[in-house]
Amino acid sequence: MREQADTRTRIQEIALKLFTEQGYEATSLREIAEALGVTKAALYYHFKTKDDIIASLAEDRVRSIEELVTWARSQPRTDETREELIRRYSHDLYRGRHREIMRFFERNQTSLKNHPTMEKTRERMFELLAFLVDPEDPLPTQLRHSMALFALHASLFMLRDESITDEERQAAALEVALDLARR
Repeated sequence: MREQADTRTRIQEIALKLFTEQGYEATSLREIAEALGVTKAALYYHFKTKDDIIASLAEDRVRSIEELVTWARSQPRTDETREELIRRYSHDLYRGRHREIMRFFERNQTSLKNHPTMEKTRERMFELLAFLVDPEDPLPTQLRHSMALFALHASLFMLRDESITDEERQAAALEVALDLARR
């Protein structure tokens, strides 16, 4: 059973790399199988389609957001809760494969625009934003609080200098996000 999980993980890693580098539409299951050194039949055992691979990649990301939403629902609606939610989201964004998945989503927006996985991810993000934004606040404040999460995302795409470490990138993004949330 562990071998199957390892194969599945390897498929996800290779597919994610190829989808990000070549594009989702331009990458075939055959290319993924070849990169892994397995037959298409072996790949089909784990994933029947590219959409199945995408769904499996996003599953952990969506689950993490759902956990944050559940946590937020159990908290009082305070500035401290808002800041802690941003800290938790930042931590989550920089663990595991989340960064790579976010880069994949960013680089394949057109191909995935109406993909069910993207729809589900967007829905969960809006649920998360509901805890950051108070509809009673002035519009500029609502926008600042919304932009706090996007500042965390922007660090993955806008800070292109290869010499910047993930720790530096995350710290800078968190500082900006918390600053936006405090206004």
